[in-house]
Amino acid sequence: MSSTDLRIGVVGAGLMGADHVARITHRISGAVVSAVVEPDAARAEAATAAAPGSRAFADIEDAIDASAVDAVLIATPGRFHEPVLMPALAAGLPILCEKPLTPDSQSARRVLEAEQELDRPHIQVGFMRRFDTEYQELKRLIDSGEAGELLMLRCVHRNPSVPATYTQQMLIDDSVVHEFDVVPWLAGSDIRSIEVKHPRRNPRSPEHLDEPILVLMELASGVFVDVEMNVSVGFGYQVTTEAVFESSIARIGQPSGLQTWRAGTFSIAENRSFTTRFAAAYDAQIQRWVDAVAHGTIDGPNAWDGYRVAVACEAGVEALAGGVIPVELPDRPSFYA
Repeated sequence: MSSTDLRIGVVGAGLMGADHVARITHRISGAVVSAVVEPDAARAEAATAAAPGSRAFADIEDAIDASAVDAVLIATPGRFHEPVLMPALAAGLPILCEKPLTPDSQSARRVLEAEQELDRPHIQVGFMRRFDTEYQELKRLIDSGEAGELLMLRCVHRNPSVPATYTQQMLIDDSVVHEFDVVPWLAGSDIRSIEVKHPRRNPRSPEHLDEPILVLMELASGVFVDVEMNVSVGFGYQVTTEAVFESSIARIGQPSGLQTWRAGTFSIAENRSFTTRFAAAYDAQIQRWVDAVAHGTIDGPNAWDGYRVAVACEAGVEALAGGVIPVELPDRPSFYA
């Protein structure tokens, strides 16, 4: 540990939090995990053991009062974000908050108002797809105009399975939430309406889920988007996007790695979870955030982006019951220009 290393308090030591503890400890330069905020004693003990020199705290206020952190990385479920964001903002700490910013637009708005009491944006929201190399290449192609006008985006988001705690609403606000961020970023245009279609139900789906679903978006630019959200495919984890231009097609997210030809069959391994598909993107996101904090800035989606996604998620959840639901946003505050 260097005296100049950014001391990060990781809030939440579940799957995502533990992954970030390992990432910061072993792959990120210029930062250390100095604190783990986790009320579950066993999880806290495991996380601090994985980050030598770190201390465990039951809540964020205790870590702040102990002057144990220079910055905060929030990796708890979304419903617990606001109670961490508010004291961290009050302390003027830089924050990386995993998606969503908060689970609804009202609480997200409260966070925006609190942040605007500060001198500059302090919150970066963890929509890691923007840091994926293939997504960045596709955005460069769209922005350049080399392929002509963008007409449509066709997205696929497939999971091998989901836990019993995964609900119908989570198809939108835990999964399609990523497309609600990355699609406007790719296309350079806000979402104007959302519709959800229900095809034939997959007999493999848990009894309480009606899926897959097809999410249709219309952007302000006139670009149409469809997203297949499918969480019971069994074979692996797959996130792909196909961009349809006036005279060409571009596609990202295809499997890569070892290819085998055996017994008359060609095969290539598919990812099994987001931790492998987006591992490099998570590393890049955290490293760029750490580097930006050293210069008093953020380097990625801000709290306004998180608010926009919260509004889209509410419209998407409403659309699960049918109809074309408008996505209505207020003017973006100049604070986030």
